[in-house]
Amino acid sequence: MPPKRSSPLTDVAIKNLKPKDKVYKKFDGDGLYIEVHPNGKKYWRMKYRFLGKEKRISLGLYPATSLKEARRQAFDAKDLLDKNIDPSAERRAKKKREIELLENSFAAIAHEWHVKKYRDKEPSYAKRVWRALEKDIFPYVGNLPITMITGPLLRQALMQIEERGAIESAHRALQICGRIYGYANACGFCTNDPTKGQKDVLSEVNHEHFAAILEPNAIGELLRAIDGYNHPVTRSAMRMGAYTFVRPGNLRHAEWSEFDLDERTWKIPAEKMKLRKPHIVPLATQVLRILDDLHPKTAYSPYLFPSIRTKDKPMSEATVNAALRRMGYTKEEMTGHGFRHMASTRLNELARWNPDAIERQLAHTDRSKIRATYDHAKHIRERTKMMQEWADYLDGLKNNSNVVSIEDYGKQKTSKAREN
Repeated sequence: MPPKRSSPLTDVAIKNLKPKDKVYKKFDGDGLYIEVHPNGKKYWRMKYRFLGKEKRISLGLYPATSLKEARRQAFDAKDLLDKNIDPSAERRAKKKREIELLENSFAAIAHEWHVKKYRDKEPSYAKRVWRALEKDIFPYVGNLPITMITGPLLRQALMQIEERGAIESAHRALQICGRIYGYANACGFCTNDPTKGQKDVLSEVNHEHFAAILEPNAIGELLRAIDGYNHPVTRSAMRMGAYTFVRPGNLRHAEWSEFDLDERTWKIPAEKMKLRKPHIVPLATQVLRILDDLHPKTAYSPYLFPSIRTKDKPMSEATVNAALRRMGYTKEEMTGHGFRHMASTRLNELARWNPDAIERQLAHTDRSKIRATYDHAKHIRERTKMMQEWADYLDGLKNNSNVVSIEDYGKQKTSKAREN
């Protein structure tokens, strides 16, 4: 008499299986069975033979893996056996492929690139680059193998950025992706570059100047309003912004260790600069007075202008603009960045200083604006004189003197120099 075959399992029967002192099995048929452990857990297994050897594979834990799902997996395994493929070996190969794809995903390679390229950069800048990837690129192509990302796929991500009106962010994201693909190609992760040609399909960035006050009498009114602002640290930040016209980010991240009061210089390290070159800011007498007044208030922090929440972080990037709004200036009238536009415009109108000296002091990234013959160290004296004269000019406007234009002020300075 042939052996009696067990009846196929049912969900009710599986639920009613109780744990025993030892592991036991209940078969469903064709090698599929459920294994009940003393702790009550129930595991799906499949027993099969391949090349004369008995083997097993695990199909999941009940009830997360249902009876129907376990049967489907068993059917797929039998299909592989019919093709003379070992289901266990196929599983290992599949897992290996998945790991390789994960390790070579765009996000994984972007992370490797970011760690290597930004480990010595300003933390806030590095964080901003990574945040742009997380927000705008990874949701679309982050999990894809870098070799499988096509131009249309990347373009879809860039168009999403454009559609929310962030055209400059779209260009910046494309630039970051281009650098990642340059790294990936150099390392042998891929040979394609879907960033090529994408710039042509993006809208042009509208390069508008940041709002700034340029008329002399209005500048004087602004400086008097700043002097009357009731928060001393923010007031000092705005005054230093006017006298030094550095980028707002450099102002916020200014550290006491960067200032040499004997040499009367502020040396901003390369990692904080947009051009990634060290920058020297000669300090006018007015700035030295600001530092002398500020030191007792913020010397507890490495930053001149620390966050109100913690001494180890700089003030918020919104602080100066918020102060200008409280003083009654709209974003269309004046911004923290506007001090740079103010200085650039008025100093160039003076025609008293080498235009290259002005550009160098502004630390502009467009190297074509600075002639190759202009030597940074050689002209530091000229820039030192220019920065003191700029500070004196601003004080003249603030004190409501008879100086109504920087051209007249320049003529007065020239005349006095000749008299001496």
